[in-house]
Formats: sequence, C-alpha cells, structure tokens
Amino acid sequence: MSLVHPCARVLARWQRPCQLQHAWRLQSNASSNTFSTSSVLAGNRAIVYNTNGDPARVLSAFSFPELPPPPPNTMNIRFLLAPINPADINVIEGIYPAKPEPDVSLSRAKDYPLFVGGNEGLGKVIDVGDGIVGLRKDDWVIMTKPQSGTWSSAKNVAMSDVLKVPKQGLSEAQAATITVNPPTAYNMLHDFAQLVEGDWIVQNGANSAVGQAVIQIAAAKGYKTINFIRDRLLKQHLKSLGATHVVTYDELAEKSLRAKVKMWTGGKDIRLGLNCVSGKTTTLMARLLGNSAHLVSYGAMSKEPLSLPTSLFIFKNLTCHGFWQTRWYSDKSSEQRQELLETLTALMRDGKLQGPNYEVLTIGGTESDVSASVKIRDLVARLGQGMYGKKVLLKVEETV
Repeated sequence: MSLVHPCARVLARWQRPCQLQHAWRLQSNASSNTFSTSSVLAGNRAIVYNTNGDPARVLSAFSFPELPPPPPNTMNIRFLLAPINPADINVIEGIYPAKPEPDVSLSRAKDYPLFVGGNEGLGKVIDVGDGIVGLRKDDWVIMTKPQSGTWSSAKNVAMSDVLKVPKQGLSEAQAATITVNPPTAYNMLHDFAQLVEGDWIVQNGANSAVGQAVIQIAAAKGYKTINFIRDRLLKQHLKSLGATHVVTYDELAEKSLRAKVKMWTGGKDIRLGLNCVSGKTTTLMARLLGNSAHLVSYGAMSKEPLSLPTSLFIFKNLTCHGFWQTRWYSDKSSEQRQELLETLTALMRDGKLQGPNYEVLTIGGTESDVSASVKIRDLVARLGQGMYGKKVLLKVEETV
C-alpha cells in the first residue's frame, strides 16, 4: 500500500520546478477527494486537514502566499516553534472537547473548510496593524485562543488572542511550551488545596510534561512530592528535578507502601493528589490521601474510568475536581493570564523550571508539499505508537 496520501498525489500533479507553487482547495464527494488550484507565489506553509480522522492519513502540507498587511487591531506573526501535544492529535481525530474553527483565509469554499493543526506555539511579530499597542516588530508572543492553528509558518492574529513573552532568559523551546503544561501544573498546585511549605502531594504520570513541571514548581515552593511512574529508569531524572520520592506503579500495588509513605511523611496528611492516568492506579493512589484532601483529575491516559471507594468521601471527606487549562484561560481576564505568564517566566529565568526534553522536526522551505506531507504523517504515526520519548517541536519554514 502506498504511503502517499491521495491528497498529496493529486497535489503533486500540479507542482512545478520553479518557485511558483499552487494553493489548492479540497472538495469532497462520496467517492473521492479532489482539488481545485490557482497559481500563486507561495511564501508560507501550514499543516492542514479538512476532515477528522487518523492524523497519519488526514494531515497534509499546504503552501499559501505571503500574508497581506494586517488589518487594524491585528498583527502578522511568524511561528518559530510549535509543539505537537497529545491533545492536538485528539483534536484532529475529532474526540477532543475543544473544536477548532476553519482557517477562513486558507479555505476557498465555505462548505469545505481547511483546519490548521496546533494549539500551542511561539510566534515572532513581523508586522502590526493600526491600533496595536504594546507590541512591535520582532516581539515574541504566545497564543491564548484555543486551537489557533500554530502548525504554520505565519498567521494573522488578533491582539486579544496573544500574550507578549519576554525574550530575556528564555529559550525558544521554553517559550513555545509555556502555554499548556507549566500553567496546568501551577494552577493545580494553587487553585484547590491551600498548601504551605512542607506539605505533601502525590501524583501519577509524573514523567509527563505536566508531571515534571509539578515536581519543579512544588520544589520551588517547598512542597514535597511522591511521584508514581511506570518505568523505574526515570527515577533518577525526576529526582534531579526535585522529586522527593519516585515510586513505580508496581510498588504502588504493594501493601507495604502505605507504611513507607507514613514514614516518609512523618504521619502528616497528604493534602493534594493529581491524576492524569485514572483506572486502578489512581484508586490505589487516592487511598494515600489524608483527611479533607483534594484529588484533581486532568487526564485519563489509561483510558479506564476513575473508580473511588465511597469510604474516602464519607470518612476522609475527599473532594474531587476536574481541571482543564483551556477553561481556565476562558474564565480569566487578560491581566490574570499575563500575571500567570510572568510568574512562570520568572521561575524559568531563575532556573527553577526547565523546559521538557525535546527535539525539533523541521519542515524545510525547499521541500515540496508532497514530501512535507509524508514527513508529518510519518511523525504522527510514530507518536501514536509511543515511539518518541521527547516532546516534538514543529518548525515550519517559509517556502522558497
């Protein structure tokens, strides 16, 4: 079976050896996908899809012209790096609660819109429209509007959809990954239990990007953490980030662990539990919580339901919460968002919050849309098989 997507094969027929490429429009019928094309001087590229499904099948590269001058109260930005997060894959699959809007500027028919992948990313301002205050050319910005379509070389955005990021003391990778995981960690630590220095926290999925941020922020605040993971080989790395104790899920299932935890904490109640796994491991972890504790769930990587003994609610007064950073952004003012960003960047500048281990996948400017399509589909296929141990940051270059 060919690895080349039907969309890419059709697009290949229209490509020319000169610098003139073609913008295309996807049109669907019951039996096949077709494209209509128009010759334009291409200067940009985006990773797009027009229907939900397996990202390894529905994603394609799409070349489009340089952006026109920005309208009032908007700006043109060049994306420097954009992470590929698990939620991005779920959005493309159509199983994520937040639904993107089609990119009107790239779509040529209202009935067959194009969606640009990506929720998080770092942009550099390249042009500003009338009415823009506080931002100028070459400033760094991050997106605060959900599902903004960051897997692109450039985009026109509204002033209200971005926050300015200070360049001093931050790498591009740190800034590109500051919108989702670090704020999730910070807010879960601060919005539910009133913790003080010396208090204890338990969390599963501690090797995840959020889990590693929890460890570091907690250590900076003087909180102590018990961290559950699958692979014991990661213990030393998490310890180096500031984890107090690191325990495997196999060890969590052992009856002797309760006595160890009591010894570690000196009998002090554990006030907060953070869950991104659900299933049996979370049931066991919840039993370690003390009186009037809070269990906050922000994921379900096991794809199993969360099941908790009624006794925890009756006799320990357990309170359970769900947390979604997207909702936090929608509920908060621009000033509150900016305050959180400044808090996180200060931790990064002080060396108290490191960015995730990452590698950059570059979609080169000289690559054809066909080869770029194959490259991105191969990447997401490997991500889906768990073949990456690092965060992948996408760099989509201008086409030449």
